[in-house]
Amino acid sequence: MSKSNNTNTIYFGDNLEVIKTIDDKSIDLIYIDPPFNTGKKRKLTSIKTIQSNEGDRVGFKGNKYKTIKLGSKAYDDKFSHDFFIHEFLKPRLIEAYRVLSSRGSFYFHIDYREVHYCKILLDEIFGRECFLNELIWAYDFGGRSKKKWAAKHDNILLYVKDPSQYTFNLSEVDRIPYMAPGLVGKEKALRGKFPTDVWWHTIVPTNGKERTGYPTQKPRGIIDRIIKVSSNEGDLIMDFFAGSGTIGESCLVNNRRFILIDNNREAIEVMKKRFNKHEIKWLNIGG
Repeated sequence: MSKSNNTNTIYFGDNLEVIKTIDDKSIDLIYIDPPFNTGKKRKLTSIKTIQSNEGDRVGFKGNKYKTIKLGSKAYDDKFSHDFFIHEFLKPRLIEAYRVLSSRGSFYFHIDYREVHYCKILLDEIFGRECFLNELIWAYDFGGRSKKKWAAKHDNILLYVKDPSQYTFNLSEVDRIPYMAPGLVGKEKALRGKFPTDVWWHTIVPTNGKERTGYPTQKPRGIIDRIIKVSSNEGDLIMDFFAGSGTIGESCLVNNRRFILIDNNREAIEVMKKRFNKHEIKWLNIGG
């Protein structure tokens, strides 16, 4: 597969088999959000509400609303630890390293349960000198544990192919407000500051315009920041755990090309609806 191919492509099939067909050093940026190995069934139920005197919810001015279930999407997120790290992830990460360009970056999105094991694995494949950051995506939504501090963050490990040359367009990043604007002066406060390695950003709102109905959908704000800072216009981006296809949507908006891969039929159906107005090459690998 040549980097000069300008067609955005989405594959339905085993990501390992697809990545093996991609040319060495042909991908400028890789972002993946693999299964977190939570040991649970991940599920999202889509609902809508209508005003009704017999409703089960109370809304604005005390009006009652009835909840209507539209449907659910779910998948199992459970592997043995050794299988998850050594048999599932490792061969895919080795292939990711091979196809990443000399100026390329690799963003690995995981959570606190597996991040320490995954970093050791990535250090082995990329080299510790190629580790750039551990980003913390912090949010404040969902239930609260009464037995421990509530876990409200994900971890994103950032590695580069070559620490002496990699794309990092800091000037393209979205600036954020100062926490204490009175300490920096009016001019700086109005301009805002560059984000650090802790990113405060809400999840995709339940009833927001971004919501596709896919259980693990990530917000555009997080993905856009990664795309704009770690790639240039026209670059080729890959996500081989594509899910709802947020990487693809960000690439379309920010003038990048993309390769998306997923073996979940529900993910493919979500992406077909999401990209129904765009010219996409759809390929089915393995039947």
